[in-house]
Amino acid sequence: MTFSSQTILMCPPDHFEVAYVINPWMEGHFARTSDALAHAQWDALRNAIAQHATVVLEPPQRALPDIVFTANAGLVLGNKAIVSRFRSIERRGEEPHHRAWFTENGFEVLDWPEDVPFEGAGDALFDRGDDILWVGHGFRSSAAVPELLEKVLGRKTAPLDLVDPRFYHLDTCFCPLAGGALMYYPAAFDAKSQSLIEVLVQPDKRIAVDEADALKFCCNAVDLEGFVYMNDASERLQGQLRRLGFTPVLIPLSEFMKAGGAAKCLTLKLVEG
Repeated sequence: MTFSSQTILMCPPDHFEVAYVINPWMEGHFARTSDALAHAQWDALRNAIAQHATVVLEPPQRALPDIVFTANAGLVLGNKAIVSRFRSIERRGEEPHHRAWFTENGFEVLDWPEDVPFEGAGDALFDRGDDILWVGHGFRSSAAVPELLEKVLGRKTAPLDLVDPRFYHLDTCFCPLAGGALMYYPAAFDAKSQSLIEVLVQPDKRIAVDEADALKFCCNAVDLEGFVYMNDASERLQGQLRRLGFTPVLIPLSEFMKAGGAAKCLTLKLVEG
């Protein structure tokens, strides 16, 4: 299958729940999600995205509640895909299902070492203004990932060291936007990484969010045709986005926040060049 226009992979939350604790957001939420509300929120996100992109679905799997977070299925570039190698034992059962989906849909699945944790587009985000692949490491993906991705994909990487366990994946605190703009939470990164971001992204294109907005997972957003879909954001942050030409769209995703994910986690862009 060839995807000629923007296409987003999602997975229905038929078996979604907080069944274990592998990040700080899950603590206190074991078996406390609402199936009806999760479906309603997921449907709202899917319907909004479907106005600007084709949505394709990966089948949900019983006993794999986090497979709904398709950003972690892998990383796509052109017709090539790298399937995630999960650090957490609880999620490793997802890997063969992701591999099968990519293979059945015409992607060339690239080899990746079994002993190098890498959690796909949760920790690897393409810049939208330059040929840079931003790569987070520190909690889920190995520090060896940036260099290995350069060899495998031939794309320059910018490694970012994550230091706050609440922001365990890069996409929870860092959102490249069209035209080279960036929304991010600086305190999620070490000083060296903050400096690298400031070198590579022009000041007038950087939106540094505060902790209150970061904790709403504002950076875990999906940017499509100038619309930025996110769980929540302050009026101030929404104004900053509008001044850069974006239209923020708030879609509450409280049930998925209990598992440590929001809009970006629930989606994977399948057209990356």
